Amino acid sequence: MGIVSSYRLRIQRKRWRIRAFRKRRELKKVALRTGSIRADDVLVFTTLRNERIRLPFFLKYYRDLGVGHFLMVDNGSDDGSREYLEAQDDVSLWTTEKSYKRARFGVDWLNWLTRWYGKGHWCLTVDVDEFFIYPFCDTRPIRALTDWLDASSIKSFGAMLVDMYPKGPIDAVPYRAGQDPFEIACWFDSGNYTIKKNSRFGNLWIQGGPRARAFFADRPERAPALNKIPLVKWQPGYAYVKSTHELLPRGLNLVYDEWGGEKASGALLHAKFLHTFVQKSAEELTRRQHYANSHEYRAYNAVLKDDPDLWCKWSERYINWRQLEILGLMSKGNWA
Repeated sequence: MGIVSSYRLRIQRKRWRIRAFRKRRELKKVALRTGSIRADDVLVFTTLRNERIRLPFFLKYYRDLGVGHFLMVDNGSDDGSREYLEAQDDVSLWTTEKSYKRARFGVDWLNWLTRWYGKGHWCLTVDVDEFFIYPFCDTRPIRALTDWLDASSIKSFGAMLVDMYPKGPIDAVPYRAGQDPFEIACWFDSGNYTIKKNSRFGNLWIQGGPRARAFFADRPERAPALNKIPLVKWQPGYAYVKSTHELLPRGLNLVYDEWGGEKASGALLHAKFLHTFVQKSAEELTRRQHYANSHEYRAYNAVLKDDPDLWCKWSERYINWRQLEILGLMSKGNWA
């Protein structure tokens, strides 16, 4: 990358940091328990709205992995999410009624919180329907992964988003609060993915899976991006640019090997497609707070009202992380 391009990225990073500083005024403290954060804690950052039914399993899942503290922004929930989170001893909670869209889909809020509270910590930024898996996650806590990353002088860790879905209509089996969502949404696409490199930021851009197949078959270039960099050893000068798809400084995006080897990587099992999704999709279509004037949700509604079944004859039932490694959707690299 040339000197001019590098300079422009530095200016852009400064701009996102300034935006985050300004947007901090939109956040109102509800429960501030950050004093209990230990120096070696892995932290989870997330924004949410009306996700009360998902929260019990989400918190349990990441607690079981060994996450030390949750820093969460509630964007005007009216379903009890705020009250539930306020009562959790390991959750620090902020609330805002301001526009999710004008905060760059929550990125500005989380850039501020990671800058203020994440310094020197491994920070995992996920949505409440995203469940991080990594090599040996069935036998090793997340601290084992971050210790290995520290020892290897690796500052960021990539993960591919894997959309999970049930067999049959997605609203056929009701999801219960506290239930493992993958008891219902246990299928995924084992292929049907495209990968290209973003020359500006250096990150990979991955598309495909059931959303491309079912909702964007005639416009695959508009399908949602599946590349994520959710786990980062945070420093104050860092900033997410577009969700967790890409970061600045640019070097944090190089979570893959260009020289024929394999870097360790993980996956985010995406439990979006449960029975609650049809109602959620209609709500978000009305709110118009998502990317590109909510074009994703327009596509979802157009298809799901006629055929809410994402399963096909090429669908594969999820077993464990080793299955995803065999399929090339994640890698243990040289971590043994």
